[in-house]
Amino acid sequence: MTSRRSGADKHTEIVDGVTVKYHANGQTVWSRGRVENGQPEGYWEWYRIDGTLKRSGTFVAGEPVGSWTTYDAEGKPYKTTQK
Repeated sequence: MTSRRSGADKHTEIVDGVTVKYHANGQTVWSRGRVENGQPEGYWEWYRIDGTLKRSGTFVAGEPVGSWTTYDAEGKPYKTTQK
């Protein structure tokens, strides 16, 4: 596991190759996914400050592709878009 801070409030760690970024509170996950060659790759998820899932989708070479889902305040899917 690698851990680092970017700025005074942001915390990022890499666990088993997955980059996990935290909200400014340092406790709640903001996003998680793999980074390859400095770009997001594969499936990613973003979360609200309360920990509910906000958005998910897939990257190929840093570009969003395929189906992307936005979730409501309870973490239930409510919108899907194609990239």
